Amino acid sequence: MSSTSLAIVTDAWTPQVNGVVKTLQKTRDALEQSGYQVTMLTPADHRTIPCPSYPEIRLALRAGPAIRRQLVALAPDHIHIATEGPLGLAARRYCLDNGLAFTTSYHTQFPEYVRKRLPVPLELSYAFVRRFHRAAAQTMVATPSQQRLLEQWRFGNIVRWSRGVDTEDEMCHWRWPCT
Repeated sequence: MSSTSLAIVTDAWTPQVNGVVKTLQKTRDALEQSGYQVTMLTPADHRTIPCPSYPEIRLALRAGPAIRRQLVALAPDHIHIATEGPLGLAARRYCLDNGLAFTTSYHTQFPEYVRKRLPVPLELSYAFVRRFHRAAAQTMVATPSQQRLLEQWRFGNIVRWSRGVDTEDEMCHWRWPCT
């Protein structure tokens, strides 16, 4: 019997050390322990440039064709898009072009982050992020406050998802996509 396959697409990955990377590593490990086949699609597989004002983050260049090839070759049962960067945008486009359902997660208050670095109105950044997540079957958030924030900005299909994964806890049962 073959296991269920999942592709997780993320612009945030090692060698970065941050909460998103740690969350995704723990999620991958817990899913694999539960029998899922998990493939991470990350900047490591792409030519990248440093993100302006945050060079530790590497942004993939011309990610669309490579992501398309990877997803066609993998033919995963489920696709999860963890970030709104170049890889996430490319995976979203692939899913939409091919009528594939996907989930997303909202990890970082990206609009506020952009606002601190550039004079971009929050309304504009939230409109972009809302549009990105709107097509997802579900958008996962970690906390009630994060859920309320996105609901205030008119996001839909939000579900709570604990990022604190304890694989030793017998109450921890993984299902994908989450329900």
